[in-house]
Amino acid sequence: MRRTLLRLIWVSLGAMIALGLALLLTKSPTSPLLLASLGGSTIFLFGLTGAPAAQPRALFGGRLISALIGIICYQLFSDALWVYLLAEVITLAALLITQTVHPPAGANPLIMIQAHAGFGHLLAVVLVGVTILAVVAAIWSRLTPGKTLRYPVRWNEPSPASTNWSVWG
Repeated sequence: MRRTLLRLIWVSLGAMIALGLALLLTKSPTSPLLLASLGGSTIFLFGLTGAPAAQPRALFGGRLISALIGIICYQLFSDALWVYLLAEVITLAALLITQTVHPPAGANPLIMIQAHAGFGHLLAVVLVGVTILAVVAAIWSRLTPGKTLRYPVRWNEPSPASTNWSVWG
């Protein structure tokens, strides 16, 4: 019980540092909500370290693809309700096809449209924020006392692990 509590405290401290740095270093000029879904990624990286959805392929691929789709949809069509729906459906298909599913990234297209984000946000906000989380998770997991999973577990692990994601599979 004591070991579990210490591990929980350690993981929570690492998550707090990672998210705090990401929020501090990627101050978004247009909307603080651009970084809101980083909280979900933080939970994956620090709480579900070994999950396929937490690995770099899904983390970076899912985040960048979904944000790019949101930005493109906003730039082409503005911010009507149907644009949000279109962006989300395209994101779902793109992440499943590329096997880069990272569930918190599902919020990215909606956030990008809501924030009226431009292409500069893709690198200056999304990529920088996710990179900070990943670097802190990698360092923090190596500082953890005892034998634990190191992040990343597998650099290019597909998420989902197979293309059998359909209800018809």
